[in-house]
Amino acid sequence: MQHAILNISSYLFVTLNDTVALRERLHERAHTLGLKGTVLIAEEGINLFLAGPAEAVRAWVTDLQSDPRFTHIAPKESWSETTPFKRLLVKVKNEIIRMNHPTIRPDVEGAEGRAPAVDAPTLKRWLDQGHDDDGREVVTLDTRNAFEVDFGTFEGAIDWRLGKFSEFPDQVLAHKDGFQGKTVVSFCTGGIRCEKAALFMAEAGVDHVYQLDGGILKYFELAGGAHYQGTCFVFDEREALGADLAPGR
Repeated sequence: MQHAILNISSYLFVTLNDTVALRERLHERAHTLGLKGTVLIAEEGINLFLAGPAEAVRAWVTDLQSDPRFTHIAPKESWSETTPFKRLLVKVKNEIIRMNHPTIRPDVEGAEGRAPAVDAPTLKRWLDQGHDDDGREVVTLDTRNAFEVDFGTFEGAIDWRLGKFSEFPDQVLAHKDGFQGKTVVSFCTGGIRCEKAALFMAEAGVDHVYQLDGGILKYFELAGGAHYQGTCFVFDEREALGADLAPGR
C-alpha cells in the first residue's frame, strides 16, 4: 500500500547568478503548494529535500524543470505516512554542500569538470566479482559523517570518522598513496558529497576514482541491499531508510 506523502531529494551543480530572486520564487511556489522541507541554493547549484502530497510535489518539480537550467534534475522518490519535516526553508548559501574548496565545482553543463560516475548495477557487479572490469581491486569510500556511517554502510567500506565534510580533503591527502593501483568508488546518501569528493580526489592525483551515481538511495532503488549492511541515515524525521526505501532503524 502506497503511503500518502511523497518525499523527494535531488541536487544539481549548475551556475546560478540570480540566487536571491530564485530563492523567492521557489519559496513562494513551495509555500503555496503546502510543501515542507529544505532547499539550498548557491552559485554552484541547488540541493533539495521536500515532502507533501504527490500532486503538489510533482507540480513543484515540473515548475522547477520549466527553467532550462534545471531541465535535467531528476529527484529520487520515497514515501511516508506523514510529512517528515516541520517547516519549509529555502536558503541561499555559499555552497550547496560545504567543502571549503570553492574551486571544486562540478561542471554539469560541459561535463568536463565532473568526476566519472559508476551506476548502481555496475557497482553491484564489481562487488559481486571482487574487481572492476579491468581487474583492479574495488575500494568503497564513505564520504559521510561518522554518525551517519554508524547507521549502515557498504561492507568493508573505508570510514575516516569524519565530523564534517570539510574534513574530507585533508584525509584524502593523508591517505591517497594507499589507493594506488585500486579503483575507488566514493559514496554518500544522495550523491552530492561523493561527487565533490571524487572530483577532489582526482585533482589530488588518485588515478582511478568514481562517484556512485545517485548515492546510497539510488543504489537501494536499483540494486537493493546487496553488499550493504544496515540502513541509510536521512536528514529528516524518518531518521533512516532501509534497502526497500521504507523507514527503519
